[in-house]
Amino acid sequence: MSNNVKKKSTIKKIIPYIKRYMVFVVMSLIFAAGTVGLTLYIPKLTGEAIDLIIDKGFVDFEGIFDILFKIGLFSLIASLMQWFMNYCNNKITYGVVKDIRDAAFVKIEKLPLKYIDTHPHGDTVSRVIADADQFADGLLMGFTQLFSGVITICATVGFMISIDYRIALIVIVLTPISIFVAKFIASKTHDMFKLQSVTRGEQTAFIDEMIGNQKVVQAYGREDETLEQFDEINGRLEKYSLRAVFFSSLTNPSTRFVNNIVYAVITVVGAIIVVGGGISVGDLTCLLNYANQYTKPFNEISGVITELQNSFVCAARVMELIEEETVTPDSESAVVLEDADGSVSLDNVSFSYVPEKELIKNLNLSVKPGQRIAIVGPTGCGKTTLINLLMRFYDVNSGSIRVNDIDIREMTRRSLRSSIGMVLQETWLKSGTIRENIVMGNPLATEEEVIAAAKAAHAHSFIKRLPNGYDTEIGEDGGNLSQGQKQLLCITRVMLTKPPMLILDEATSSIDTRTEIKIQKAFDALMEGRTSFIVAHRLSTIREADVILVMKDGNIIEQGNHEELMKLGGFYNNLYNSQWA
Repeated sequence: MSNNVKKKSTIKKIIPYIKRYMVFVVMSLIFAAGTVGLTLYIPKLTGEAIDLIIDKGFVDFEGIFDILFKIGLFSLIASLMQWFMNYCNNKITYGVVKDIRDAAFVKIEKLPLKYIDTHPHGDTVSRVIADADQFADGLLMGFTQLFSGVITICATVGFMISIDYRIALIVIVLTPISIFVAKFIASKTHDMFKLQSVTRGEQTAFIDEMIGNQKVVQAYGREDETLEQFDEINGRLEKYSLRAVFFSSLTNPSTRFVNNIVYAVITVVGAIIVVGGGISVGDLTCLLNYANQYTKPFNEISGVITELQNSFVCAARVMELIEEETVTPDSESAVVLEDADGSVSLDNVSFSYVPEKELIKNLNLSVKPGQRIAIVGPTGCGKTTLINLLMRFYDVNSGSIRVNDIDIREMTRRSLRSSIGMVLQETWLKSGTIRENIVMGNPLATEEEVIAAAKAAHAHSFIKRLPNGYDTEIGEDGGNLSQGQKQLLCITRVMLTKPPMLILDEATSSIDTRTEIKIQKAFDALMEGRTSFIVAHRLSTIREADVILVMKDGNIIEQGNHEELMKLGGFYNNLYNSQWA
């Protein structure tokens, strides 16, 4: 797709957002027309004042003072109208950008996990923050200078024709040369601005990644390598930015050069006409003022065109995000899962993240209500993938997963997920208080219920030691809490919801052995009567499971309880004994 087609496509996508502020657009146009009309009328008054200075001793002071009063009054009114015009333009610009950011964030909430897993988080952040800001700058300049610039050009031509059509014709014929110069330069800057924007997103992604994993970087002594990598990205950003700014900075001097030539031609021709008695000195002064006013918008518009190149690139990146395919919506006939009994069945389930790499194939499983299902196997065998499919973070490629004998694709995602409590190995806590993090799954929980859940998860004692107890503010991802403390809070969160089904994916991996034994007892009580899926590497923690699924290469190769699998003397037996070797 060519740059022009891309720009037109981007503009079409932006127009619906601007239409929401059409009242302010109309008001901006009215104020712009009023400001330009009054501003352009002032040179005409100035010319009339000059013509009242006839000769030494022949000056109409009364007429001059009257004109000066009008000039002062019109200047004041023009300034007020310009202020209102700028207010309208700001309202339009930042309203549009707010709506676009809202749409982008709403889209992020609806994106499938496949997108989140395959795109750098920093680049997504850059689109919503940095690219939206750059677009706002270009849009504001467009409204502020484009409207008034176009109106100024049209009105100035009218005023010049009313004084002398010959000079007006010279201005009209010669001045547009500056537009062609600006357009030629602008066409060369688009690619540089695109590279600049993409590299800025890459840099944001890298910084985000490094800040989030600074402990690992320092632990492995990778500071120098990280700096080199950052310098390389930063160097590319510098190169693209310099080229983009260099080419775009040629626009204004080039157009000013053309306009100065036009101004010189008008001065010479106008002087000849004055000498011949065609117009007065005041009229010539007025025409020169108009010629200057006429060329000024062309300089501004050329700057706007350059800025809009960057703006359209940034807008296109944000629009790409907004137009990404959302997760497949729930069908209109989707049922709400109520009172889940915990029965789960997988029938010939096949799934792969990428078509060319098969992961799970023809997987069958039948889980009775209240059973504890442990899932074990080597890394990469499909344990976490199975959890993703059960939660419907991903949909199966073929086959079906049924809960309460209903295909999970035929029920609403919200009702399915609210029926399953999940504690993962990777903890997640949001910025806010300890209490806000605990009640995330049950906002209506009472203080007594929160404390009871915290005590059951053995988190109450460490929470009370915090400066403000349950009202202690924590930063992003738990701030200074230890990994074990963060995991205890996540366990407390699921303890509070008491869902019909549970998924525990290495839920106690970051907790000390003594606390783990206590929490295991709490989990035993919580899992009583609830269907539970337990992913564990430490096989000692799942000996009491009703059924142990041994997975390898996406398939269940062994199935049974601990004693049955040990008697088989197969893969599970070897895996269990290797942990006690």
